[in-house]
Amino acid sequence: MKAGLKGFTLVELLVAMSITALVSGATLMALSQIYGGTDKNNDRVTAATQVENAGFWIVRDAQRAMDISTDNLTAPDFLFIEWTEWDAAGEPTSYSVRYSFNGSTLKRTYLSTGGANQQTVVGVNLYYNPGDTANTSMASYEDPVLTVRLSSILSKAHEAREFRIKRRPDV
Repeated sequence: MKAGLKGFTLVELLVAMSITALVSGATLMALSQIYGGTDKNNDRVTAATQVENAGFWIVRDAQRAMDISTDNLTAPDFLFIEWTEWDAAGEPTSYSVRYSFNGSTLKRTYLSTGGANQQTVVGVNLYYNPGDTANTSMASYEDPVLTVRLSSILSKAHEAREFRIKRRPDV
């Protein structure tokens, strides 16, 4: 540079532009990974939460069970559980819970002779296809253990959990 002139040379400008391009490219790649990874992680967490929530309800009901049916149920029924409780006066109240699939939604239908009847969605995005035995949700019962595998597929995320529930002995 000549004396008295201020400014940058062409080489200095090219080096500065190259460094800026490299830093910008690295930043864009990092942001792309963060946003792409966030969507994938959100799908995985959602799928796992759906499986765990449905498993919670099934475990809760199966532990009370006097009778559990998994075989010979007509579609879309998945699981049928029954039990009886007696109040202080010795009066019985019978309960039944039917789990059934409506597409990818698992519904819990709760009935009692005491009148506390309700239907609740316990899981969405659950995968139920009896023809796909390797990946589908399934239930089997071999006294006293109920085995339930729940699978959830959401976008590209797939989560599966197996619950082995031993029903409580008659008291």
